[in-house]
Amino acid sequence: MTNTTKVFGGFILTTAVLAAGLVWPLAAQQAPDRSKPPAAGTAPALKLPPTQKHALSNGLAVWIVEMPKVPVVQINLIVRAGAASDPVGKYGLSSFTAAMLDEGAGTRDALELADAIEFLGINLSTGSAWDSATVGMFSPVSKLDDALPLMADVALHPTFLESEVERLRQDRLTSLIQQRDNAGALASAGFSRLVYGPRHRYGGLAMGNSVSNGEMTAQEIRAFHATFYQPQNSHLLVVGDVTPDTILPKLEKTFGNWANGTAPTQPTLESAPQHSAKQIYLIDRPGAAQSQIRIGWIGVPRSTPDFYVLDVMNTILGGSFTSRLNQNLREKNGYSYGAGSSFDMRSTPGPFFASSGVQTDKTMESLREFFNELNGMQMPIPADELDRAKNYLALGFPAGFETTGSVAAQVGELITYSLNEGLFNEYVDKIQAVTAADVARAAKQYIQPDKFAIIVVGDLSKIEAPIRAANLGPVRVVAVDDIVK
Repeated sequence: MTNTTKVFGGFILTTAVLAAGLVWPLAAQQAPDRSKPPAAGTAPALKLPPTQKHALSNGLAVWIVEMPKVPVVQINLIVRAGAASDPVGKYGLSSFTAAMLDEGAGTRDALELADAIEFLGINLSTGSAWDSATVGMFSPVSKLDDALPLMADVALHPTFLESEVERLRQDRLTSLIQQRDNAGALASAGFSRLVYGPRHRYGGLAMGNSVSNGEMTAQEIRAFHATFYQPQNSHLLVVGDVTPDTILPKLEKTFGNWANGTAPTQPTLESAPQHSAKQIYLIDRPGAAQSQIRIGWIGVPRSTPDFYVLDVMNTILGGSFTSRLNQNLREKNGYSYGAGSSFDMRSTPGPFFASSGVQTDKTMESLREFFNELNGMQMPIPADELDRAKNYLALGFPAGFETTGSVAAQVGELITYSLNEGLFNEYVDKIQAVTAADVARAAKQYIQPDKFAIIVVGDLSKIEAPIRAANLGPVRVVAVDDIVK
């Protein structure tokens, strides 16, 4: 499985880290000195090349961002076919389909395709998130004539052989079994299930469960691909050392014959009822070396007008190495290697959660400190702390545009969520415009600890009695099978 990365609240996480439930701030690796806020007005100006919009003869939208200097290019095909598009009862179909794209395509089987990719020295990846699926290719410009047909085969002409479907099915089922033994994975899955409920799509894993993966057929995968992988439901994003004159004829040659079918109908995700009362859910993991903690409720969609305010507020709470949660649980008390918080914004309201893996014998104390910091967000934010958070975001923002891949990721978010294209040029000014009153309002609205779900996965023989005795809130023990079934 490709080891992809995601960014949550200032943390860069790999799939391996996400699965383990570990939170390790990037800032902890770089160890910058953020003890004092940088001087005001020192944020570097962000000068981005314009996004040039075109379309192929079949209507496929093409966005081009020129980055000359280095002769490489990142090309992403973004398809509105994420996990939120899974049919009811077939959860994981988007993920399964995306994972199958490079397991044989065109006239090549999986091994021949891998050999061809390696021979060219390119990187070709496939993946599915909640709101989109992506086929991405990073290539030297000199190899594009040979590389683009491979990418087109993977995206448009996957073979979906029965034997490969069965092999991947076994891999996915094994992964799901392994998650039962992983406290971090159980905590994340338990949080989703207990906050959104078992009937909401967000209440389950993006990759589905053992039942849906066990029943998925090659025919269903082919049908999902035929339904959603269409020019009218996709964008091609090109970032690198190319111009429209040089790249569009190549794209027309490889993607121009891709035909549209019936316009796909996206499933509608109903609103889930908000978690309305504090409740501690305990999940037993006998012998666990740490307790994994998740605290929160349903957050906001990516379209929220409070995006910039929440970015600043979350940076103060748990979005950086110097955030309150990390300084408390890691630096001050030594209960954890790292603690943080995140608004996982999707097309519809995704979760807000604070999280950490903590020492088993300090589980109750860690919960108390989590709530000290969550409740502390209701107090006025000191001016120097507010400035430090805003400067942290403003000064770090240009680093997200250093490579073709990072630019493609940023612009891809505009495509996926139909965001204002001036967002990048406005970001620093809007972050710096956030006031203490804005943060206070957001904290009152979005941080309500008395209504949060608290999921703790650990060795109940050691942590249950102290948690109950602390009277932090009502306690309920949840079986692992109720989380992963």
